Amino acid sequence: MFLTFESEELSPLAWQTVSGHSAICFAATMEGIFLRPMPLAGMGYLPNDLPEVLKYKGKTNSDFTSMMLHCAHAASDFARDQQPLTVLDPLCGRGTTLYCVLKEGHNGIGVDLDSKAIADADGYFSRYLRYHRIKHTRQEANATLCSGKNAPEIRYAFARTPESYRQGERRTLRLFTGDTKYAERMAGKECCHLIVGDLPYGVQHGPKDGKTFSSLRDLMEKALPAYYAALKAGGTIALSFNAYTLSRDDVAEMMSSAGFTVLTHPPYHDFSHWVEQAVNRDFVVARKEGSLTTNC
Repeated sequence: MFLTFESEELSPLAWQTVSGHSAICFAATMEGIFLRPMPLAGMGYLPNDLPEVLKYKGKTNSDFTSMMLHCAHAASDFARDQQPLTVLDPLCGRGTTLYCVLKEGHNGIGVDLDSKAIADADGYFSRYLRYHRIKHTRQEANATLCSGKNAPEIRYAFARTPESYRQGERRTLRLFTGDTKYAERMAGKECCHLIVGDLPYGVQHGPKDGKTFSSLRDLMEKALPAYYAALKAGGTIALSFNAYTLSRDDVAEMMSSAGFTVLTHPPYHDFSHWVEQAVNRDFVVARKEGSLTTNC
């Protein structure tokens, strides 16, 4: 199936933007009854295989993740910014969303309570950078939460070329082992342009509160205020979920209660699609309104 459109000759920047659409794998122009293939303009800051190589059970499709990222970006006040953004995944698991973020040249922050998932993400990214001989540094630190508790942090700084690294034109990845309810304490208040995350889909991936399982609704009601605090004014949040376990109306209502403005106009009104017998996936996009501040 082809999506067709007519336009004046596209500028290099416009063609780069079109080429980066998450659904495009081939492009061509019409010449009479023939199609002339057009080379896609590379948008990748890192190689395109970064989100694809690591395989694990329950991994989200990276094309879908890229679509969420692009929808959130387009709905934000930063849609036309040429500078790298900071994107938080507050339930990052092994990091598929973060790899999509880094591939496009943005900075990523990931939070997850599962120390093994964070260790897997750390190990994979470290091996990937070494394999591709990408100049980087890796540091360990701790973020102070509350009541004297800390969240271990792994921090990467890297650049596409050694020259860019020497000139300070670097990107960063920060991985925290911590509770998503304290996301703003780890990421920093009003430090993120976008938040993109994948909520647990079922009981087998149910959220934990300490050592006991809690409901997804309880988790979101506690965590969404932290997400709101971490997001810059004019930024957006996109959260995907299993509509069989949590309805779109429920997610929208909880986001609104936390202060977000939920987008309900097309195409943001419905992204639902069947994945498997137990999963009908959808996602909601919402904005944080207000005046932009520069706390970071």
